[in-house]
Amino acid sequence: MPEKQSSILDPLERSSEIIFGLIMALTFTSTISLLATEADVHTMLAGALGCNLAWGIVDAAMYLLAQIVTRERWRTLALEVAGAPPPEARRLIVENIPLDAGRIFTEAELDRLAGAVRASSIPGRRLMPTQDEWLGAAGIFTLVFLSTFPVALPFFFIENISVALRASNAIAVALLFAIGTALGRYMNWTPYWACGAAVGVFGAILVAVTIALGG
Repeated sequence: MPEKQSSILDPLERSSEIIFGLIMALTFTSTISLLATEADVHTMLAGALGCNLAWGIVDAAMYLLAQIVTRERWRTLALEVAGAPPPEARRLIVENIPLDAGRIFTEAELDRLAGAVRASSIPGRRLMPTQDEWLGAAGIFTLVFLSTFPVALPFFFIENISVALRASNAIAVALLFAIGTALGRYMNWTPYWACGAAVGVFGAILVAVTIALGG
């Protein structure tokens, strides 16, 4: 059974991490209008940066854990298929191919897949991350942390808090729209801008829910 490639974050993973970082930052900036002084604003922004720094580390660690678990799951599945009689091997393959794609294969084709697994070199157990997985985790940390800066920058360069907040929100909306449009292209969903608008609305709802729950 093939091992999941994790050396490069796919577009969905990259977009999800950026959206996560933006939402974390927006939960801070959305309450800035309630602050009285510029010093309060800078304290709030420092908190936002620290929060995204922490969550970037946590998210990267969870990514590594998920990669190890997934890799070991595929390894043990390959061992099960290799050691199972043909009917059981066919069942295992059908049940573990995404979207039930395995059900379109004939028994002969499933037997060939099982034979390929038996003939392959199944790697031994590895519970430490690979180099590619470390790189993926570093990418996740970077995306979560750096996504704070675009929405925070207006507050460092614009003295009027209300104007800075509007500029920050405009940047966030533009970024969410761009990310959604990129996801639309990834899904081949036309028109692309519709997906961008949907992601923008989705992000706004998540921010509202997070703030309402005390996030």
